[in-house]
Amino acid sequence: MSEIQKSYSKHTLDKDLDKLTRFELATQFVSRRLLGLGIGVAFLALALVFASFFVSGLPGSVIVIAAAVVGAYMALNIGANDVANNVGPAVGSNAMSLGVALVIAAVFESAGALIAGGDVVNTISKGIIDPANFADSNSFVWAMMAALISSALWVNLATWVGAPVSTTHSVVGGVMGAGIAAAGFSVVNWPTMAGIAASWVISPLIGGIIAALFLALIKTLIVYQEDKIAAARRWVPVLIAIMAGAFACYLALKGIKKVIRIDIQTALLIGLVTAIAAWALLRPVIAYQSANLENRNQSLRKLFSIPLICSAALLSFAHGANDVANAVGPLAAIVHTVNAGEIATKVTIPLWVMVIGALGISFGLLLFGPKLIRMVGQQITRLNPMRAYCVALSAAITVIIASWLGLPVSSTHIAVGAVFGVGFFREWYTGNSKRRRRYVSKQASVSAAGVPNINQSELRRRKLVRRSHFMTIVAAWLVTVPAAALLSATIYVVLSLIS
Repeated sequence: MSEIQKSYSKHTLDKDLDKLTRFELATQFVSRRLLGLGIGVAFLALALVFASFFVSGLPGSVIVIAAAVVGAYMALNIGANDVANNVGPAVGSNAMSLGVALVIAAVFESAGALIAGGDVVNTISKGIIDPANFADSNSFVWAMMAALISSALWVNLATWVGAPVSTTHSVVGGVMGAGIAAAGFSVVNWPTMAGIAASWVISPLIGGIIAALFLALIKTLIVYQEDKIAAARRWVPVLIAIMAGAFACYLALKGIKKVIRIDIQTALLIGLVTAIAAWALLRPVIAYQSANLENRNQSLRKLFSIPLICSAALLSFAHGANDVANAVGPLAAIVHTVNAGEIATKVTIPLWVMVIGALGISFGLLLFGPKLIRMVGQQITRLNPMRAYCVALSAAITVIIASWLGLPVSSTHIAVGAVFGVGFFREWYTGNSKRRRRYVSKQASVSAAGVPNINQSELRRRKLVRRSHFMTIVAAWLVTVPAAALLSATIYVVLSLIS
């Protein structure tokens, strides 16, 4: 009897210990969430102090400081939501850990925002609405404040529910809604809005097409070759060279323009020289990495670690240059209008404003970004390092072109469009590629065990992209602009009544 009681007591003790363990894990999980929230609030407080140092004692300093805090809040949300598109594919393909991806993205996001973010800021601050139609400078200031608050709240909500929405959509919708509430529909620059809207449609298509083309190139030149490793030694350095040349060209055009002006021809020459140097430097590196690899697809993935890391860094740099405008564009307009007492069509961006935007994006990424990073990298379609490389390089090239032209395109649309492009191309290629069918047949003929026959009609029905995510994301894109505009108009009315 005592033995039964002893056994029962141990069983009860184990159950109690399991409950305590689960309780401790739950407490740790909640504490991590509260820690991130606490650090975020501390950053907003630092932004307040930082802005006060530059504008304290000046006319309208209270409004500028409040706008700086809201701009910092918006930057946090950009980092939490939008940056997932830059590193999500790399993390989802297991090419790099989440921690490494976060560090790389934070460093290059800040660099891109501080070095090359100015041109797009001008487009956001003056291109969407016509400042001349505002009755006075106060109404313009409150419109920009409402745009910042509404877009930040909308992106925060989207991040909370796990939807990768466009922060560019949010801020453009916010500026448009507040402008309409303040001065009517005539205040909106509709031709500019039409061009921006067209870029929202065109950019994901371009991103998807470029990603599919690179994946087709990799499959043709490397994956379905008899000697995969030899083909990889030949072509992987070329792929890295393409990426390095594009990065160098962009830096020459945007990164050092404050020091020296470089025309497009010289920039292209710099890119070409950099590409050749990268190709020559990395040929022996790839040869060394591939020395003892087996001739199979799994081995190829190891060779794409370097270009995938570099392309993620390039994409983060381009995103920082392009999307810092979402946080500091309206803020810069507020700072200039309050200080100058007039509405200007072109503003000078203070360095302290750019610093708040850059640091906010990085903090938002580190504190709240992992949730959407996993969603973009793992839940839309299955990615390996080769596919993730195609996504990242495609998105980088498209974002760089958009930033060069000064267009506030959505990096979310581009990157997610590239992910969909890779997934839909794989669906088509799996069911329709003659090269693939010949390769599978040849492998079956040389295999001792043989390869089972694959029903081609079944391949054509195979879905490699989750349609539910596709529909959800497209729906979120469609809702963002009107929702942000309506919210911004409401906030503008409230601010006007309070003021």
